[in-house]
Amino acid sequence: MADTKRPQAWVTTVAPEDADGALKEAYDWQAKRLGEPTEYTQLGSLHPELVYERLRLYKVVDQLESGLTETEKHAVVYVTSVLNETPHCASGARHKLELEGVPGELIAQLAADPLAGGTGSTRLDEIVRYAAILTRSPGAVSEDDIDALRAVGLSDADIIALNNLAAYYSYTNRVATGLGLRSEVPAAHAVGAAPR
Repeated sequence: MADTKRPQAWVTTVAPEDADGALKEAYDWQAKRLGEPTEYTQLGSLHPELVYERLRLYKVVDQLESGLTETEKHAVVYVTSVLNETPHCASGARHKLELEGVPGELIAQLAADPLAGGTGSTRLDEIVRYAAILTRSPGAVSEDDIDALRAVGLSDADIIALNNLAAYYSYTNRVATGLGLRSEVPAAHAVGAAPR
């Protein structure tokens, strides 16, 4: 892990080679998949228990079983991160959408106006619309929004997964941006950052 990229952040971080105890365990957990901990993971390193718990929550949210497709999940993460002006997380989701073969025009459309619809899928339009409202104006979400998701085939379990995905990334976006992490995620990190 000696060549691990250090975060360009506004707070002090502990380098992987200097980590010990609980922090080393957390870094090593993520490094099993990536070969190193991510820049984002290093952001909380002055609080090792926080690093570990964030990784645990990431794993749960990332692996939550639902009827949402991978493209739908990544679109939610992308829209949430773009609306929160978080290039770090948005770039990771963009890489995943590109790897799934989502056309660049659609990715640009999601970033430009997620409330506009027109993705070619009423279901995806509703999912993205809900994520956008929850991200920008959580108090504006209403039961009608939930009913609209049901109307396009989402079960309540799917809606809970969608809600938690957008909410988790809103939290993550605020951690990254609020501590100065504005870099883009390397493509290799985008597909393997969640610990297993």
